[in-house]
Amino acid sequence: MSPTQTAPAPDLLFALLPDSGLAPDGPDTLAPLAAALQAQYPNALTLTLHPPLRDAEGRCRWWLEPEPSPDGVAAALPWLIERLRHEAARLELPWQRVALAGLGDGALLALEALQAEPALAGRVLAFAGGYLSRPEHAPQDVCVHLLHGLEDRRFSYRHVVDAAQALVDLGADVTADLLPHLDHGLHPALIAKAMEQLRTFIPARLWREALIAAQENERPVG
Repeated sequence: MSPTQTAPAPDLLFALLPDSGLAPDGPDTLAPLAAALQAQYPNALTLTLHPPLRDAEGRCRWWLEPEPSPDGVAAALPWLIERLRHEAARLELPWQRVALAGLGDGALLALEALQAEPALAGRVLAFAGGYLSRPEHAPQDVCVHLLHGLEDRRFSYRHVVDAAQALVDLGADVTADLLPHLDHGLHPALIAKAMEQLRTFIPARLWREALIAAQENERPVG
């Protein structure tokens, strides 16, 4: 790039939500995911949103309780929603060009955010985490990608299967990939599967738009 050229404006925003319990100055556990997203989408911006709370040991947390609760999740959502809307507005991106990707507690918060707030993000990648409770409605025009290890001892894959079935019954755009021999964490195989889903899964919204366009083209002229 020459000195007179400027970098193109981002055409996508991936907001990454880490798991709870990490030291603020520790290693970036989501760095492999950010690198994979950047390689697949060179014009995208990846932004890690660290949990704003600190426990007695100084570790970052989305909620201070040992386990997520309705009150804890409800208290965490306004900060996330406001931050995400601010970043999308700053980049002048519509909500459909925003995606959330979370790990563990970050995955749970991402999923619950899209249940609580319409028109927040167009996709969510949930690694090794799931819903606080079985979904009773589907987020509108949102692709939900659940990615989980069958040996996850912190969050059972059975909850993921149950949530995926509920979303399918509700008419949601959802994929659920359960990979064998993987415990809780952001494994390279889960990242590779997520990149495949992003490349190949076509949202129902795009199918509808294509169908409408085809019908318009078939209408007789005059």
